[in-house]
Amino acid sequence: ATIEELAKHAAVPVINGLTDHSHPCQIMADLLTLREHGKAFQGLKVAWLGDINNVTHSWIEAAALLGMHFVIAAPPGLKPHPDVMAFASAQPGAIEITHDAEKAVKGADCVITDAWVSMHEDEAKHRAALETFAPYQVNEALMAGAKPDAVFMHCLPAHRGEEVTDAVLDGPRSVVLDEAENRIHAQKAVLLWTLGALA
Repeated sequence: ATIEELAKHAAVPVINGLTDHSHPCQIMADLLTLREHGKAFQGLKVAWLGDINNVTHSWIEAAALLGMHFVIAAPPGLKPHPDVMAFASAQPGAIEITHDAEKAVKGADCVITDAWVSMHEDEAKHRAALETFAPYQVNEALMAGAKPDAVFMHCLPAHRGEEVTDAVLDGPRSVVLDEAENRIHAQKAVLLWTLGALA
């Protein structure tokens, strides 16, 4: 609401670098990374594991717009924001929600997760989150269900041994360092577009 109010009254473009609701700049970098690794967007299966947060919301919007099959595996009771799902329903992509991590990852071209606990959360919430999200940890066994050429993504920083294991994060299918670097290039492109250089 704060950034929308700012944009309403600003005389210059306002870029959403990150809000509690969405994180479109991260997804620009993620999409660039997928392209760099030879993934075509149309029909791509992307599996999201764990919490549903601002990054999830922006991924839903992007996947829906670009004709992807985006599958969220999350604990019962967690749902994306209704406005995000309403937007997605009018787009060519398919959004699916399940509680089954293996089902979500089966045949996926890309597997994504994010931290289960924000850096400012207290210890009690951290312990509760570890228990709630444990079935959604991205490990080698889970990644085995994805396509052989599937990539693993995480917007970082990662909590090793929680949402992802070292073997996956540091493994050959991980593209997290390319993804992190691409934040620079994607944001340069957003700035150029905002200034009219890419019109």
